[in-house]
Amino acid sequence: MENREIECRFLEIDKEALIKKLLDLGAEDQGEKLLQEVIIYDKDLKWRNEDKRMRIRNADGKLTLSYKEHTDHNTVDGTIEIEIGIDNIKQTELLLEKLGFASFRHQEKKRHTFILDSVTFDIDSWPRIPTYVELEGDSEEALKKAAAAVGYDWKDVVFENPRSVIENRYKIPVGKMTWFTFERFE
Repeated sequence: MENREIECRFLEIDKEALIKKLLDLGAEDQGEKLLQEVIIYDKDLKWRNEDKRMRIRNADGKLTLSYKEHTDHNTVDGTIEIEIGIDNIKQTELLLEKLGFASFRHQEKKRHTFILDSVTFDIDSWPRIPTYVELEGDSEEALKKAAAAVGYDWKDVVFENPRSVIENRYKIPVGKMTWFTFERFE
């Protein structure tokens, strides 16, 4: 069974104003975490051009391995994601290497998460780009309702994945970088 994410983004937000609005609406504050990630492609790097990748993520000690494939940048459900929990980053990287995959990029972002009704608001702060918010929920209608509740106009919605946003809108070639962290940028 395919797992489709139903998500969208609003770029260049006022983080403090959004947090205030979410709290005023009764959203549950899940806190802010530093997410450290390793992006993994096939050894020939074909996946990089096909918008496929695996990702190992450490979110305050919660370790996951995900496969992500972006099938359509113009729809709310254009991303396939399969995620499992892991307990050892280095062993997972070694296993994937033995299976023919290559760790390519280390990246970080700060994520402050809120839940309003059935919609998750992830306020993401990456190195060197303006903060944006990602909404994820059960349906496009739920996302539209949540966006309207915090004052966002659906005409401003973005369905592009983070790499596409960073590369196309902010002209940072993150897909070719090996370090995209707050300390290293190469």
